[in-house]
Amino acid sequence: MQFTQNEEPDIKKPIIIAAMQDMGNVGSIVINFINKSLKSKPFRTAKVSFPTYVIDNGGYVDLPKESWEYRYTDDLIIFGGGNGQPQDNNELNLLCNDVIDIAEKYSAKFIYTLGGFHTNRILKNNPKTFITTTSMELKKQMEKLELDMTPQKSAITGFNGLILGFAKKHDIQGIGMYGELNQPEVPQYRAAISIIKTIEKLTYRKLGSTEELEILAQEIDKKFRN
Repeated sequence: MQFTQNEEPDIKKPIIIAAMQDMGNVGSIVINFINKSLKSKPFRTAKVSFPTYVIDNGGYVDLPKESWEYRYTDDLIIFGGGNGQPQDNNELNLLCNDVIDIAEKYSAKFIYTLGGFHTNRILKNNPKTFITTTSMELKKQMEKLELDMTPQKSAITGFNGLILGFAKKHDIQGIGMYGELNQPEVPQYRAAISIIKTIEKLTYRKLGSTEELEILAQEIDKKFRN
C-alpha cells in the first residue's frame, strides 16, 4: 500500500467518516455524496501497491484503478468511496492502520463507518439503519437516542467492519451504521439516504439535500418494474 500526503490540512479534533464500496454500493454512495455536498478538499491518497485482479472488458483487460482519497472540510475528515476495496488482507490491514494513524495525528474524536445490511425483510421506501459501536457504554448512549441496534451477533467483513476493530484497539470511539437492503448487487440509494439522516442526527450537522439520491432510487425502481 502506498500513501501520498499532498497537503497538511489545518484541522483539530475532527470526526472521521470512513467507508469503502460494499454491497449495494452503500459505502461509496454516502462518501461520494458527502464529498460533493460539502465540497471537501483532498489531502492524502492511498493506493494499492500491486493489483490482485484485472478487469476483462470482453476480449481485452484493464488494470483496476485502486486508489482512495482522504478529504477534509471544517472539522470533518472523509475517507474512501470510489471503487472496490483491497483484495489482499495485508493491504486491507495496512489501510485500516493508516486511517487510525490519521485519526491519532489530528486527534480525531470519533470514527464513523457505514455500509449495507442484507435482510430478507421486505422493505418499503424507508429502510432502517442499524447501529453497532465500539463499547457497551456507547451502545447505551445510542439506545437513549432510540436508534436501532444491530439485531444479532454476526461477523462484519471488509473495511467497513474491520475499521471499528482497529478503532477499539486504539481506544478511539467508533460507530458503524448499516442500511437495510434486499438486493446487494443493485445500488441502494435509499439505504444511503437512511444512513445520511442517521449521521446528521449523531453529528448535529446537515450534510445536504438527498433529493438527487431519491430520484436515482426511483429510476432503479422503474428499471426493475419493467
